[in-house]
Amino acid sequence: MVGFAGLWVTLGALEAGKRLALANKESLVAGGPVVRRVRSTPGAMIVPIDSEHGAIHQCLRGGKTDEVDKVILTSSGGPFRTKTYEELTKVTLEEALNHPTWKMGPKITVDSSTLMNKALEIIEAVELFDLVPSQVEVVVHAQSIVHSMVAFRDGSIL
Repeated sequence: MVGFAGLWVTLGALEAGKRLALANKESLVAGGPVVRRVRSTPGAMIVPIDSEHGAIHQCLRGGKTDEVDKVILTSSGGPFRTKTYEELTKVTLEEALNHPTWKMGPKITVDSSTLMNKALEIIEAVELFDLVPSQVEVVVHAQSIVHSMVAFRDGSIL
């Protein structure tokens, strides 16, 4: 389920104490505090599917959130990462739909090209991993090899 409609499915699965493989960030962005409350239901668990949050989830399986200094999400920077302000004032929809790294549907492509998707991923990380916003950083990694990292309080980074 895409968009806000997925919130009801997310809540239902968690309230029933199910393990939920979640690929719908909108459920967490729009309903974060509500979802957070039902995550404490016995048996309820969210397993993120998307690459950034899935990698963070795997890094945290052996530790605790209170051991985390920060999480680092990467971004390719999109098709506009090298543009000047003047050039950005003249970009077209066609350019926004030409993402340099990923081939996706039009909405997610525009959201990724404008970095709006990365803003949503920050909110998603805060909600999924019980972080405060200052614990989430974004770095531009044009090669898109690393999708995310977890920096721990002991100085290690996975």
